[in-house]
Amino acid sequence: MAKKRIAPASLPMLGLLAIPVVQAETKEALAIPATSVTSAYEQQSYKATESRSALKIDAPLRDIPQTVNVVPESVIKDKGAQSLEDVLKNVPGVGLSNGDGQRDQVTIRGFSAIGDMFIDGMRDDALYFRDLSNIERVEVIKGPAAVLYGRGSSGGLINSVSKKPGFDPKQEVGVTFDSEGKRRTQFDTGWADQQQRDKAFRITGAYEDSDTFRDDGYIDRKAIAPSAYFRLSDDLELNLGATYLYDKRLIDFGIPGQLAAYQPAAASLPASAVGNRPVNVDRDKRFGSGDPDQDYARSEVFSFTASVDYRINDDLTLTNATRYYHYDLDRNNTLASSSTDPDDPIRGTKNRFTVGPNGELLVRLNRGNVARDEFGMFNQTDLKQQLQLAGMQHNLLYGVELGFQDKHQRVFSQNNVAEVPVFSDALVPVPEHAKSLSSKGTNYQETAGFYVQDMIELTSQWKALLGVRYDIFGQEYRDDVAPTAKDPHKDLDRTDKTWSPRAGLVYQPDQIQSYYVSVSRSYQPSGEVFAVSAINQNLEPEETTNYEVGAKWDLLDNRLSVTAAVFRLERTNMKTADPSNPALTILAGEQRTDGFEATFSGQITDKWNVYGGYAYLDAEITKSNSKTNGVANEGQTPTLTPRNSANLWVVRSLTPEWRIGAGANYVDDQFTSLENNVVMPGYTTYDAALFYNVPQWDMALRLKNVFDKDYYASAHGSVDLITPGAPRTLELSANYRF
Repeated sequence: MAKKRIAPASLPMLGLLAIPVVQAETKEALAIPATSVTSAYEQQSYKATESRSALKIDAPLRDIPQTVNVVPESVIKDKGAQSLEDVLKNVPGVGLSNGDGQRDQVTIRGFSAIGDMFIDGMRDDALYFRDLSNIERVEVIKGPAAVLYGRGSSGGLINSVSKKPGFDPKQEVGVTFDSEGKRRTQFDTGWADQQQRDKAFRITGAYEDSDTFRDDGYIDRKAIAPSAYFRLSDDLELNLGATYLYDKRLIDFGIPGQLAAYQPAAASLPASAVGNRPVNVDRDKRFGSGDPDQDYARSEVFSFTASVDYRINDDLTLTNATRYYHYDLDRNNTLASSSTDPDDPIRGTKNRFTVGPNGELLVRLNRGNVARDEFGMFNQTDLKQQLQLAGMQHNLLYGVELGFQDKHQRVFSQNNVAEVPVFSDALVPVPEHAKSLSSKGTNYQETAGFYVQDMIELTSQWKALLGVRYDIFGQEYRDDVAPTAKDPHKDLDRTDKTWSPRAGLVYQPDQIQSYYVSVSRSYQPSGEVFAVSAINQNLEPEETTNYEVGAKWDLLDNRLSVTAAVFRLERTNMKTADPSNPALTILAGEQRTDGFEATFSGQITDKWNVYGGYAYLDAEITKSNSKTNGVANEGQTPTLTPRNSANLWVVRSLTPEWRIGAGANYVDDQFTSLENNVVMPGYTTYDAALFYNVPQWDMALRLKNVFDKDYYASAHGSVDLITPGAPRTLELSANYRF
């Protein structure tokens, strides 16, 4: 099957925003040393210099043979980002999913990253919306990273770095309001013994009671995160941290897509239902229960982390970290049907649209209730060693990870509970509780990982990175839905034993330039996030390999970082239908992404800060026997994978107190589901901001989506349910320090 192409949207000239910056300030940039403006407010650079996520050791970004996108605290604060989605809009090559209206979910380089979330290097794959009140920066590691993190990470992973106690503690409280009804306050406070410097404490938190632009939309959340640091001796340190997050919101699956014109008998539908775009309704229109109190997702997450750092001697350091978490979800949703039946496009029980007695287009609604309760614990031990061997400097890491997770889920579902008009507001009552018990059971997962990594300084200009990990990943699913006399609980179990290698070579002719080649591989077992099933119980893990060539430059007296990389990402042994028996699954599928990414971040001069990037992704299902809604998967483009995406954010200091900012975000066309019938059109949105900063307080006035662009921000990714983007929004935030 020939690969289908999306007609690209017109790519606006994002670089126009940067041209006057470069032209007006180039001479000044070359003459001024790399120091920040000295004033009542010190401009924080957008340039990140190090990452612990990529190698689990402190290493300059220029030494890492891999693409690492760091969104620092300065960018998060200036952009007013308060959710992970807000942050990841600044990372090229990332596609956004609406995550069933209950969780953070993205694709990276064309592959789902639903389980590839980490906090401080430890797995955080519970399905919830994270809060940024306790997050210092976010790092996106592109490509497979199983060598240090275990299962998953096909396209990459996301590691959020939490705020830690320090000896210059903050005392800050802030508020945020916007024109769509946001009402949020957050605080950051601490205390430290500055004489003995042996203990420090910090506590952050947030409270939000907001409305949203979607009909009946709201967010009710509370977050608190205390942490403590103790220096027990000159060589021994203890860090403790806990977090609690409560989040309740209107669950929102968005709007349905239309039927592609080429589907059988589509002409029988009204013209308004035919096409390959989301249905043309107001962006605030909701498809749900007539009683919005019936449609909500409530989650609670608690975690506790303890880590010990022991310096054995000048060359050896031992770190041990333990994290426990508990997650609870109560989800009750009504959503527009997304299924189609090509054999009966009007009255088929699986079809999303019907026609009312007056010729009005109706969409069927489905109902679901999900209860999820899980807990788990992970322990990581890392030994870091500096070693001179064979005339070369070695930076060695030896690690062990042990963990278990207990995930219980109960799902009820019911299709066709009601029909509502597509183009008019007429929501109707629906059953509060769905009739059919779809699934009920507990998934137990245990992991043991052993890894070693060596960064070798071959010469003053050449570095090599070698690493390998061995994993034992066991899981058991206790199915409580359909017991039999022979097997009361239909227990399923599987254990995988896998190797994950990585190798890279870095050439640095001087302090400005760094060039690298690398290859890495990850594995994706059956039941990686959700339960292992009878269909995939006997299948070996899928594998993803990344081949990458890149360059990193530190320009303008080390103030500006520029990166570029080309890569091929291949996933093999993918699950696909058995051609001799489509009811069975075999490992014969393949998916590939060829791409190019470039980023730039930092200061062009002491007055100009810039942060931006571009990604080109050519992704395709290259081999598959499976079909989605009757459409063969082979040759299709993976969902939520824009061919082109770009972002730019520029801030200019006007006076010691005043700054202005402007930026743009471009996303190309995207398919909303694997049959590639419905397309989210490409779009560009523009933002602007005005900042005022003095030592005791600061203020920001942000205008988001300046030109009030109608666009679609995300989709489900498996079915044609699409979330509209927010309208023009005026936001005011202020922080007071004492």
